[in-house]
Amino acid sequence: MFINRVKRALAEGRTQIGTGYGQIRTPEAVRILAAAGFDWIFIDTEHGVFHQETIQDLCRAATDNNMVPIVRVASLEYDLVARALDCGGQGVIFPRVESVELLQEAVSWTKFPPVGVRGFGLTPSYVNYEKATIPQILEHVNRETLVILQIETQKAVDMRDELLSVPGVDAVMVGPVDLSISLGVTGDFQHPKMVAAMEAIRDSCNAHGVAPGTQTRSLPLAQFWRERGMRFLGCNSETGMLYEKAAEIAGALSK
Repeated sequence: MFINRVKRALAEGRTQIGTGYGQIRTPEAVRILAAAGFDWIFIDTEHGVFHQETIQDLCRAATDNNMVPIVRVASLEYDLVARALDCGGQGVIFPRVESVELLQEAVSWTKFPPVGVRGFGLTPSYVNYEKATIPQILEHVNRETLVILQIETQKAVDMRDELLSVPGVDAVMVGPVDLSISLGVTGDFQHPKMVAAMEAIRDSCNAHGVAPGTQTRSLPLAQFWRERGMRFLGCNSETGMLYEKAAEIAGALSK
């Protein structure tokens, strides 16, 4: 059965780098990102375009190439969370969280009984066709599934300690665009208000034993936050990196 290398590394205090993935439907692009050295991708079903079959193919490409697939669900609903994990996601990202009660319920959807309430329906491919008893599978998957909370609003920043006190949350990924909008500094990712809010989130994460992290839109921003202790660190996306490198080559050759 699959070991969640990212969850284990974060628990040991190590930084894990990843990227967003929301448009390109071929698993070959996932293999390229794995070969490039990313630890994880988050397959975006909040803003992305994927159906269940594609999510499963992308997750399989990631796990087959030693990269951890994480699925960002569109909203906190049981069927979205359970299906994302049944498709092979080794973790799930909860967007736009502002309720302790809903977060507690959502975490329970990621775990099988007696820890949570997730229904059992794993396919043989998800456990890599290994022979195991149902109790062994339940215990293994509960232990290895990564749960990530997104903090994206001023309200969530203000109640961060309450949210981070919910058992079962492994990491935070700040949503910088929505947070910048909520703080009234839209798109200014290094505005003092943004930096102060994100550093407060980082400090609270460390106090609660949760790995602090953020998604970023550029390498300089990723480096900025890596130096400031963000360990679940996302940078760019599959389409963003393709466009940037293509534009660099085309621009250089067109001069």
